[in-house]
Amino acid sequence: MNQHTDSFIPFARPSLGDEEERAVLRVMRSGWLTTGAETGAFETEFAAYVGSPHALAVNSATAGLHLALEAAGVTAGSLVATTPYTFTATAEIIRYLGAHPLFVDIERGSGNISPDTLERAFKQHGKKISAVIVVHLGGHPCEMERIIAIARNYGTPVIEDAAHAFPAWVNGRMAGTIGAVGVYSFYATKTITTGEGGMAVTSNPELARRMKVMRLHGIDRDVWDRYTSRRASWHYQVVDAGFKYNMPDILAAIGRVQLGRAPSFLEERRRVARTYRNLLEECDFLTLPSEHPGHSWHLFMVALRPEKLTVSRDQFVDEMSRRGVGTSVHYIPLHVMPYYRTLYGFTEDSFPVSWDKYQHSFSLPIYPDLTREQTERVAESVREIGRAFHRG
Repeated sequence: MNQHTDSFIPFARPSLGDEEERAVLRVMRSGWLTTGAETGAFETEFAAYVGSPHALAVNSATAGLHLALEAAGVTAGSLVATTPYTFTATAEIIRYLGAHPLFVDIERGSGNISPDTLERAFKQHGKKISAVIVVHLGGHPCEMERIIAIARNYGTPVIEDAAHAFPAWVNGRMAGTIGAVGVYSFYATKTITTGEGGMAVTSNPELARRMKVMRLHGIDRDVWDRYTSRRASWHYQVVDAGFKYNMPDILAAIGRVQLGRAPSFLEERRRVARTYRNLLEECDFLTLPSEHPGHSWHLFMVALRPEKLTVSRDQFVDEMSRRGVGTSVHYIPLHVMPYYRTLYGFTEDSFPVSWDKYQHSFSLPIYPDLTREQTERVAESVREIGRAFHRG
């Protein structure tokens, strides 16, 4: 058995180069590091790229989601429908506002929130649901047309957690631009990165205005405006108790370069996904991810078929690590996490599709700098383990 321990393939790796370095140096030498002209330019360029009239750069997608819910009027005691099959940020921002997550189980194929189950939740709770947060899991777009129609019947806004979905497309529109607000992530592992950061987009000027004010302490003027304007720079008004969620220019500069590289990044991710599919499609112990023409391929999630193997998912990924291949699991469902289990009394079977998917799924490396040779080695490792532990 070839252990490949001398050439480990990491699960994720950002694609950064000389152009990003030059952009950072340009900002460092400008004398202005925090939110300013560079961030404003990034917002303008990103808005144009995704086709949204308003884009607000923030220091994380978590911050963007919090701003979106607050601007949408979510208040203490209300319900926000979302999926338990997501990173904790999606649900924790609901609790920031004193509201409660109303978890809705997922589709078996895509892992996205189930419209059928969401519709049943609305029939049961009606207008107690003050918002819906959908998650485009792994970059596979949700069934937005149907979800929007369900929520519209109750006058409920839909927020898109598009952390995985740049650039993903749904019927000619960018995922993240279809609901009331869409929020993208630029964390280090995402399809484009600023290290940390995110972007909230909306076509609603009132929501944009509210998020902009609350993004920086509830102050009615931007820092850049206050410190570069010829009029009294010290004069501003605090109109609400806001947050500290702005993106600094030094990160926005990286983001502008990454945005320009987004089309080539997507092609490289598609290349890796095609290679995996071609090399793994005949593995009878494996279920490959659902396809969608607008998939962003942030993740390549596979599921094991336990009836075909003598090892568990955890043992399988341990074997991958022994062969020098990094993997990850997306996600441990939130309803089995101690906080939510204790607060709401959930059990593993409260959301059975989510629990079942978690037990058998893991994600393979997929990023632009993954070479053909590395991609083939990852796939061969999967096949090798499958052969070694196949039920006769």
